[in-house]
Amino acid sequence: MRSGRAKEGLEKAPHRSLWKALGLTTEELKRPFIGVVNAFSELVPGHVHLRDIAEAVKAGVRLAGGVPLEFPVIGVCDGIAMNHEGMKYSLASRELIADSVEVMAEAHALDGLVFVAACDKIVPGLLMAAARLDLPAILVSGGPMLAGRFRGENVSLSTVFEAVGRVKAGKMAEEELAELEEVACPGCGSCAGMFTANSMNCLAEVLGLALPGNSTIPAVSAARRRLAKLAGMRAVELVKEGLTPSRILSPASFHNALAVDMALGCSTNTVLHLAAIAHEAGIPFSLAEVNRISERVPNLCRLDPAGVHRLQDLDEAGGIPAVVNLLLEAGLIEGEVLTVTGRTLRENVKDARVRRPEVIRPVEDPYSPTGGLAVLFGNLAPEGAVVKQAAVAPEMLRHTGPARVFDSEEEAVEAILAGNFRAGEVIVIRYEGPRGGPGMREMLTATAALAGMGRDKEVALITDGRFSGATRGASIGHVSPEAAARGPIAALKDGDLITIDIPARRLEVHLDEGELARRLEALPPFRPRVTRGYLSRYASLVSSAAQGAVFPR
Repeated sequence: MRSGRAKEGLEKAPHRSLWKALGLTTEELKRPFIGVVNAFSELVPGHVHLRDIAEAVKAGVRLAGGVPLEFPVIGVCDGIAMNHEGMKYSLASRELIADSVEVMAEAHALDGLVFVAACDKIVPGLLMAAARLDLPAILVSGGPMLAGRFRGENVSLSTVFEAVGRVKAGKMAEEELAELEEVACPGCGSCAGMFTANSMNCLAEVLGLALPGNSTIPAVSAARRRLAKLAGMRAVELVKEGLTPSRILSPASFHNALAVDMALGCSTNTVLHLAAIAHEAGIPFSLAEVNRISERVPNLCRLDPAGVHRLQDLDEAGGIPAVVNLLLEAGLIEGEVLTVTGRTLRENVKDARVRRPEVIRPVEDPYSPTGGLAVLFGNLAPEGAVVKQAAVAPEMLRHTGPARVFDSEEEAVEAILAGNFRAGEVIVIRYEGPRGGPGMREMLTATAALAGMGRDKEVALITDGRFSGATRGASIGHVSPEAAARGPIAALKDGDLITIDIPARRLEVHLDEGELARRLEALPPFRPRVTRGYLSRYASLVSSAAQGAVFPR
């Protein structure tokens, strides 16, 4: 066992004395040491119940003859961090999470890991650590939040964000909004739509690093606790079998994840995170491949914010195994890839069936013949930009309009909430990329305000920052290169004509090459907005969004 380097042999007597100071017995020192990485905090609704989940994991580890050793990891609640300086830390926290797990696992010579988390950057950060360390590892999510109920309808966090826009537009009374905020998020779990957190939990299951059912069983369900015990038991078996992420993660498993991403209509942020996990695993990842898969894989689900169904509906419909089985039968994914169960993906889902066809449509009758995401290229985004095309109104799939340029989220949100924009405009929010922000903020306040005002079919948004998984509308993010790196988006001026053609995968500004070059050459040097602390170090190291906004290996 790997942990032997910190507990076996004469010279490790001092180490054993320290293990025994933790209460471990001589018998326990002979067993596999399983790190239980717990993202519990009293700040994050998706994580507030994770003590309970972690205890179930530890019970499972003990049942299988291992020794669970719990340690914490940080996590940012994107909803609470939204629309202020705190959001700059969200994506940046992903690298800290991966680094901190590496530190703890290596320093204490752990044999295996169980990751207990649910939310946006935490799950991908943990999966990055799994790929980097290549120790036997398994993810168990805290599970999704149930939908709230408001005046006879299901609601979620995105409903509240959009309601702010409705109040500003005079379509909703402030008293109604106050009533809505009381019920929209009824308890623990990751927010109830196909936002980034739930998207990444779904894709972890497809990548093979989580048990079947992990992504959709509600946070409050007893089945969630049983799954956690099974994950703890399986972690010990993984150590005994020597089954590590390098045997599970492969080009085929990432292809599968992208295919399911397209079928589900996941968050645009999945592209960033899958690229980052692939980077840690040493597996090539191309934005052009995203489009190739999107062209082949139909969109089978329209979950909030693109539709009315939530994660609990997807769970009732058969969950990720049912979606995977449909895609396998259609020959759209590879079934022979290995997973943490020790079985192939095909074996894991062979008995899964769709139980609610209105939630998971047949491949022959999809919502759209192409997938939920698209990557746009052109003279405004030479390295690519990402849009959740499944959440775009048909009339906005192709749009040409004059640019309305803002150099920060705050400026744009102020103008939107004041109604200081015109139908047909393309709102540009720049200097919000990984380096320029720094931290590539999500901008749900801007997009939700437009949707709440009923203007999401009239106005497009583009940014070198990000949009939340809860965003709907013609909202195009991750424009690369970013403005801070003198990408073409930095050259835009008010009134420049921009063409968005999502079916053709194009994002263009109506300027010739020479004019773009002259404007970029005339720009003053970029001055960092943050010059001290972690964000300053992050900005100096982080790559383009097109590469996953990662640090060098």
